[in-house]
Amino acid sequence: QVQLVESGGGLVQPGGSLRLSCAASEYIFNYYPMGWYRQAPGNQRELVASITNDGNTNYPDSVKGRFTASRDNAKNTVYLQMNSLKPEDTAVYYCNSRPAVLPWGQGTQVTVSS
Repeated sequence: QVQLVESGGGLVQPGGSLRLSCAASEYIFNYYPMGWYRQAPGNQRELVASITNDGNTNYPDSVKGRFTASRDNAKNTVYLQMNSLKPEDTAVYYCNSRPAVLPWGQGTQVTVSS
């Protein structure tokens, strides 16, 4: 069974940066476009980055210019570099395929606060 494991979250001040990682237990990244999602308390889960198999990326306006997704298929890992973080970026961050058809991992908490 595919297992997605997110890491790299933490507490950061506004304007700071974090790099999230997502590793898969199986060799899946060559077959799926991937996405990074986030869910804040009381909100629905939303897509914040998508990356195709050949590395093309897309972002919603809320994070465009601040977030950068990348992937290393050989390491079964996708990354999310987050810069210029804002308090409204506070959420649990997840990776999954795009569209999301794999079992969800536990996510990684990102808290942006002074």
